[in-house]
This record gives sequence, structure tokens and C-alpha cells, in this order.
Amino acid sequence: MPPTPPAPPAPAVPPSPFRDLGARFDASLGRGVGHVTRRPLGPYQTAVVRIGFAVTMLVFLLREWPHRHELYGPDSPWGFDLATLFVDDNDAFTVLLWTDSTAWFEFVYLLALASCVGLALGWRTRAMSLLFMIGVLSLQNRSVFMGDGGDNVIHLMSLYLVLTRCGQVWSLDARRRARGRGHWADPGGVATWAVLGSALLVSVLVGKLDSPIWTAFFAGMWLVHAFWWFVERYAGGEPRIVADVIANLVHNAALLVIMVQVCVIYAAAGWYKIQGSRWQDGTAVYYPLNLDYFEPWPELSDMLSNSGLLIAVLSYGTVAVQVAFPFALLNRRAKNLLLFLMIGEHIGIAVTLGLPAFSMAMIAMDSVFLPTAFLLWTGSRVRRGTAPLRRLLGRSSPAPDAAGGPWEQGPAPGAPVPAPRDPARPPAWAERP
Repeated sequence: MPPTPPAPPAPAVPPSPFRDLGARFDASLGRGVGHVTRRPLGPYQTAVVRIGFAVTMLVFLLREWPHRHELYGPDSPWGFDLATLFVDDNDAFTVLLWTDSTAWFEFVYLLALASCVGLALGWRTRAMSLLFMIGVLSLQNRSVFMGDGGDNVIHLMSLYLVLTRCGQVWSLDARRRARGRGHWADPGGVATWAVLGSALLVSVLVGKLDSPIWTAFFAGMWLVHAFWWFVERYAGGEPRIVADVIANLVHNAALLVIMVQVCVIYAAAGWYKIQGSRWQDGTAVYYPLNLDYFEPWPELSDMLSNSGLLIAVLSYGTVAVQVAFPFALLNRRAKNLLLFLMIGEHIGIAVTLGLPAFSMAMIAMDSVFLPTAFLLWTGSRVRRGTAPLRRLLGRSSPAPDAAGGPWEQGPAPGAPVPAPRDPARPPAWAERP
């Protein structure tokens, strides 16, 4: 008899999609936690935001220098008594209402100018970001009806920048660190925070700073930075690592808030425009182009407003870009395209409507989404362009470090020094939002 054929093999049972689900979840969670604790994300983006808002405020304060007394000083139509009543009602912070002295106003205005320069250069960035916030809040809350949308953005970003490590790259602090000098070995930084602590103590003792919330905030900021200096100076190892992890978490959380704020601003603006009849019929852009107050170039405004097709394209395009931008973040190419269009839109507003400060503030806000590769390319071109000036001044830049350039922060004290790499190549850890 012929042999019995073997039985066919049993069909393989596919593995369950839920097998090792817990292990995979734990691994993903561990990678995510490590991603937001190992390093501060978006170092180049936060540096551009820092520089952009500092330069914007500096340009505004210099432009309004002849009119500073009418805007925020003793000659303001919004008088000292009215401003005091308003601030007492909403607990807004401003040091300009501590006294109506003209000398005090001039001191605060000059301090705001100096903080803009220091923050843009990244000199004692942590202290300058705090002074920048004090200057912005003091001026804007002194005359609350003088601002526009750009001032509101600067107001918000001045609060957020205090919580970010925005001096990691493209700053004098990073340059000092690249040369091996940390905060603990910086007598100028220690003196700066000693002066700030003394000013805080005096303002509390004389009763000028009487808000419990702001007192706790400023005291907490001073104590945090004093603790950071102490850890860097006297406590290495695990305390230094834990402090760095906490600082990274705060920075990354503030960076996320900035990104969400940008999306909220554009989404709200776009959806409100959709509800307007002039935006619906495509004629909204026509009207501001024909306002005498917003016509720095009347011929240009007339040329644009005389084209019905161009007015419709600008009106509908503005709405489409603002509504679509939050959703475009899901695709890098779409995000970069809409980002390019929005920056072009703000440049157009600055030229056609004569609102340079507003446009500069919005572009600085948008910079948080710029690709890292583009920022590295721009930084290298700026260094090449300023090389003759540095040679003329007799200043030579240190060799590029692992972060990608001479203005970046070097490795933390005690950390292993990475191997050198091609400076034209973006770092592997760089964020590319």
C-alpha cells in the first residue's frame, strides 16, 4: 500500500497585536521623557525669538524717543491718577506708577533700552530677560490704550522668554561658555544678580512692591538662579544633573506654550475673519489700503487697491493661510510653505500700512517654527559676512564646537567632550519643527 501522505501543517496563528503592549508603551514613554529632559529643545528657534523681540522693542523705543513723555511719561493723556486707578483694579505690574517723578521715568526707559540690547546680544541672558520683561510690562501697563496687536505679542513673549534657556546659542553667554568659563566663574554675573536682589529687597521694604504674587515671583526667580549658581559652583554630579533636567523641562514647557500661542493667535484671527462680511466677499484688504493714517506710500496703496483681482486674492489668501496654519504643522513642507507666506504677508503689512513694529513682532513670533537647517545656514552666512568686521576689531572666534558654531554653548562642566564634526552639517540632535 502507498504510504499515507503527511497531514498539512496547521496554519500559523498571527501574533496578537496586543502582545507586549505594556513593554512597548513603557519604552515609548521612556523615550519621550528622555527627549524632553536630556536637553532644551529648539535652541536656535528660541535664540531667534529672543533676538527678534529684543530688536523689535529696541527699534520701537528708539523710534518713539522724542514722544516718550507723551506715550508713557508725565505728559501722557492717560494721567498718573487714571493709570493708578486702572492698575489697582486689575493688579497689573508697572514700576512707572511707583512715583510720578520724571527722573524715575527716564531711568526706567533707559533701563528698558539697555535690557533690549543686552538680551539681543545674549549678555547675562537670564538677568536681561527678567529686566526686559520688567521694562515691557512697566511701559505697556502704564498706558494701556497705546498698544496694538504687536504690543500684545511682545507683552506675552516677554513673560515666556524668562522661562526659556534662550541664550544657548548665538549669545555672548554661549561664547563665554565655549571658552570654558561657566556662570559660577563669572564675577559680572554674580554682581548683576546681587544688584537685582538688593533692588528687590529695597522695593519690598519701602512698600513699592506690595503685590504678593509679583513679590513671590521675583523672589522665586532670584532664589532659583542663586540655587543654580550654588549648584554649578559647589555641587557637581547628581545635584547638577537634576537641576539641569528641571531647567530643561521648564524650557521645553515654555517653548510648547509659545508654539501653542502662535497657533491660537492665527487660528482665532482666521476664524474671526471668516465671520466678517467683508472677508467673505473678498474686499476686506481694500479698506485699510485707503485709510490716510495707514498710507506711507500712497502710490503703492492706490496701485494695489485698484486691482480687484489682487484685493480678492490677498483677502481670501490671508484667511486661508491663517486658518490652515495650525493644521499644516502636521506636514513639514506645508508648514514651511505657509510660514513663508505669513512672513511675506507681515513684510507687506510693514511696507503698505506703515506698521514695522507690528510686523517685526509677528515675524519674531513666527520664527519659533523656522527649520533648524535654515537657521544654521543663515547663521553661517552671517558669520561669514561679519568676518571682516571681526578681523578689523581684532576679535577672533573660537573654533566651532559640537553644537554647530562659535556662538553656541559648549558642553556642561564635567560632561564628556564630543568629537569634532563638520560645522556645515546640522547636528544630529537638532530640532526640525
